Amino acid sequence: MSMREPSDDPAPAAPQQASLQSLRIKWRYASPIIVIHLIAISAFLPSFFSWTGVVLAVLGCYVFGTLGMNIGYHRLVAHRSFACPLWLEYVLVILGACCLEESPIVWAALHRQHHHMADKEGDPHSPVASFLWGHLGWLVIKSDNAEAGRSIVRYAPDLTSDRFYSWLEVGDNWIKVALLSVAAFFVAGFVAVTIEGGPLPEAVRFGCSLLLWGGAVRIVAVWHLTWSVNSITHLWGYRNYMTPDNSRNNLLVSLITNGEGWHNNHHADPASARHGHGWREPDVAWLTIHALQSVGLVWDVALPSPGLAEALEARALRGAAGGAHQN
Repeated sequence: MSMREPSDDPAPAAPQQASLQSLRIKWRYASPIIVIHLIAISAFLPSFFSWTGVVLAVLGCYVFGTLGMNIGYHRLVAHRSFACPLWLEYVLVILGACCLEESPIVWAALHRQHHHMADKEGDPHSPVASFLWGHLGWLVIKSDNAEAGRSIVRYAPDLTSDRFYSWLEVGDNWIKVALLSVAAFFVAGFVAVTIEGGPLPEAVRFGCSLLLWGGAVRIVAVWHLTWSVNSITHLWGYRNYMTPDNSRNNLLVSLITNGEGWHNNHHADPASARHGHGWREPDVAWLTIHALQSVGLVWDVALPSPGLAEALEARALRGAAGGAHQN
C-alpha cells in the first residue's frame, strides 16, 4: 500500500447494504451467541460465583483472547507477521479456536477480505453505515459480503492446503476442540474439590462455577473485545495515517484488547506484528511476540516500515510546533 501524509480527513462514504439478504438470520451464529450470553449471565448467581472463576475469566482473556485471537488468529495466521515453530503456531491456533469465533480458515479469509475492501461494499463488517452492523449484525444477518465459501477460495487458499487447518474445518472439529476446553474447566473444579474431600454437591457446584466463568463469561468477553475492534475503531479515535478507509486508533479499545485498538496503524501496515507505534501506544500483544522472539521461539518478525515511522514523527513535530506557536 502506498502511503500518503498523515491526515484527519473525514471517512469515506458509508458502503451500501445492498448485499443484505432480506434480513435473513444466520442461525449458525445467532443461536450460540444468544445461548452463551444467557449461560454467562447465570455465572453471577450466588450459587455459581467464585473468585477462582473470576480470576480464570480474566486470565482467559489473555491466554485465549490475546495469545489465541490477537496473536494466533490475527497477527500470525491472517497476516503472517512473524514465523514460529509449527507446534507453537498450532497451539496458538487451538487457543484461538477456543474463543468460538469461527475456524482459523474462515476467520482469516474474512479478515483478509476486510482489509482488501475496508469500509467499501464488499467489507464483511464495516460499521460506517451502522455501529450495530459492524459490531454484531454482520454475524447474525446474512450478507453476500460475508459468504465464507467464496471468501475462503479467494483469500485463504494457503490455509486450505494445510492438513491441520483442514482438519479443524472438516466437521467443525474446531467447535469440538472449544467445547472440550470448556468441559475441562468443569473437570478441574470437580476434581479439585473431590481431592480435598469435599462433598459431591460442592464438587459439582465448583465445577459449574469454573465452567461458567472460565468458559462462558470469558468467551462472551473475548467476543465483545474482538467485535469492538470491528466497530468502534472504524468510527471513533484519531488517525496517524491517511489510509483509504475509516480506521482509527482508539486508546480505550487498545487497552482492553492488549493492542488491537491501534487500528489505523494496523491498516496502514497490515503485515506489521507491532500495532502500537511508540511508547504512547502500548501493545501487550506485540510485547508478547517480542518476548517470544527474545527466547528464539519467534523469528522473521515484520515491523512498521520506516516510511510510516517517519510520517508519525513528522506529525508529532508539527503538533509540537503548533503547540509552541499557541504558547
